[in-house]
Amino acid sequence: MKTPSPSLTNVQLELLKVFSYQVSGEDLLELKDTLAKFFAEKAIQSANQAWDEQGWDDQKVDELLSAKLN
Repeated sequence: MKTPSPSLTNVQLELLKVFSYQVSGEDLLELKDTLAKFFAEKAIQSANQAWDEQGWDDQKVDELLSAKLN
């Protein structure tokens, strides 16, 4: 058996092991949706943590929205 490329992440390696069989197109779409939701939730949690750690509030957001970035 060929050893997987070291450039694959731990998630990719695990998914290759778990899903080493063919799935239907419908199941594949459901899996993609589940993974997208998982990573979206992680991103939201990270953003919320940064918000809290930085002490942001609505006023800070309004300042950022009205700031010129050029």
